[in-house]
Amino acid sequence: MTVSSLSRYGLALLFVLAGSWHFVQPSTYLAIMPPPLPQPLALVYISGFFEILGGLGLLFRRTQRVAAWGLLALLVAVFPANVYMALAYEQLGIPGWVAWGRLPLQLPLLWLVWRTMRQP
Repeated sequence: MTVSSLSRYGLALLFVLAGSWHFVQPSTYLAIMPPPLPQPLALVYISGFFEILGGLGLLFRRTQRVAAWGLLALLVAVFPANVYMALAYEQLGIPGWVAWGRLPLQLPLLWLVWRTMRQP
């Protein structure tokens, strides 16, 4: 097994687990939802569904590219929630290092997902 395969499987696992958590513990994600967004619970479930779908899509060559594009779009779409969490971490009861630490983690995640599209 190659490093790129391991990275693809690791990403798939990460997204499937994170997406599943949207359904198991939606309050975690509701807390970081920016207030102006409509239907926050629906958005939590929709983003969780697409995280799971994207993660599973990375596992199959036929769907890997479209799944990666979808996950890239999802990572960009949820970035405002990460920014909101960083700015309001005290009110949300989240440790500052967790809230601010998620922001720079988006870049390596974007890069790793992008790399999965480039794999043969």
